[in-house]
Amino acid sequence: MKELILVIAKALVDHPEDVNVKERDDDRGIVYELSVHAEDVGKIIGKQGRIAKAMRTVVTSAAVKSEKRVIVDIIS
Repeated sequence: MKELILVIAKALVDHPEDVNVKERDDDRGIVYELSVHAEDVGKIIGKQGRIAKAMRTVVTSAAVKSEKRVIVDIIS
């Protein structure tokens, strides 16, 4: 899952070298914290959050096999 988030995020930003994903287990499920360069936060979130929502949908769909809840947090 971490690799999927990295590939999607790096394709969207101007500073792909600053894309980082941290994975941690939480009582809510597996939480992925995505951090990007300050100039790229808007590109990851998108207009009215559409890109962030689409990314979360893709990651959640890919995680169905693992039967665990997956959460993607965008750290700004």
